[in-house]
Amino acid sequence: MPLRPGFRVLWVALLVCLFMMMPVAAPAQLPENEESQPEVWLLTYGPGEVYWQRFGHNAIWIVDHSGGLNHTFNFGFFDFTQQGFLKNFIFGRLNYFAAARPAKVELSEYVDADRSVRAQRINIDAARIGLLSDFLITEISDENREYLYDYYLHNCSTRVRDAIDLVLNGALKEEFDQSPASLNYRDHTRRLTQMDPIYYLGLQAGLGSPVDQPVSRWDEMFIPGVLADALTEAIDPYTGQPVVTQEVMLHVSSMESPPALPDVVWYRYLAGAVAILLIGVALSFIPRVTARQLATSWLLTGGFLGLVLAFLWLGTDHWVSALNLNLLLLNPLWLLVMFRALQKPLAWLVVVCGLVALAAPWYPPWQYNADVVALILPLNLLSSVLLLKSGSKLSE
Repeated sequence: MPLRPGFRVLWVALLVCLFMMMPVAAPAQLPENEESQPEVWLLTYGPGEVYWQRFGHNAIWIVDHSGGLNHTFNFGFFDFTQQGFLKNFIFGRLNYFAAARPAKVELSEYVDADRSVRAQRINIDAARIGLLSDFLITEISDENREYLYDYYLHNCSTRVRDAIDLVLNGALKEEFDQSPASLNYRDHTRRLTQMDPIYYLGLQAGLGSPVDQPVSRWDEMFIPGVLADALTEAIDPYTGQPVVTQEVMLHVSSMESPPALPDVVWYRYLAGAVAILLIGVALSFIPRVTARQLATSWLLTGGFLGLVLAFLWLGTDHWVSALNLNLLLLNPLWLLVMFRALQKPLAWLVVVCGLVALAAPWYPPWQYNADVVALILPLNLLSSVLLLKSGSKLSE
């Protein structure tokens, strides 16, 4: 039976009241009282979708209305249009710069990008907040804002770490510099990029053994999330109290969080090797395409990629590309395959180097290379076998 108009209005009003009484999770708000004491917050932004956002980001937020500050100090800016950007990137001499922005502007950008925002209040007095403010304002000045960026040693997170350590009188470094990290540079790189197979493989091929060496928790703070976690354990040497007194999640991303440990993913590159082999088999049915030509083409490709690895090691400032044992699999010497008289000895060299590469994780300098081995070694070995068989037929 339809409701009478009076009852209908009463029913709608009752529903509205019930809806208003339902508990609603309000977004976290930080104090903005103009009469409040100055505050410092560490902001940690979660990983984004773009490849350079995979490692996360962070900034220092200072709220000091008496000094006209409600700004984030951020060391993670770069400019694609700067003169010589591509050349500097290739040679490992990339300049980043620091800047301060109104907090609402920066926070809204990260929330709109659906990146998580974790805020931690740093418990220091007004005098040290003033010291930190002066330091950061100096750092963003025109003459100081640019710095030579290093992915692991001198990045946006290490600059924030060092600024916080300054006002803690070096206590952060003293506490964590001698503590072993849970993961080394390569492990963190693997776990944070493994969702992008091509980007991941390129990094694993280009990174040499220096990133496989043990590091301290202080070094590990090149990852913003690690710095945030470490601060929850840190003690202020001046007060004996915890450094972090309040923590708030300002935004929780809907994106999947990266794993705490790198996953085993070498099998997907072995599958890629099988796919390439099947393509090679299909090409072999084309008239005038021989097994020797396919093997030669593959080793030429490996030779050119080896030139890239050798250039990164010997011709640039990318210290992370030094002592790269992937040169056992991708080597400029493979270019000698162009000379037919050298193909048989080269084939044996490819086999020997491949077997040595298999043992790389177990002898100094202990480089992880399972993903690169899974893709490259089967193709190298088959190419060597094809060249040796072709050479035997010619000798007969």
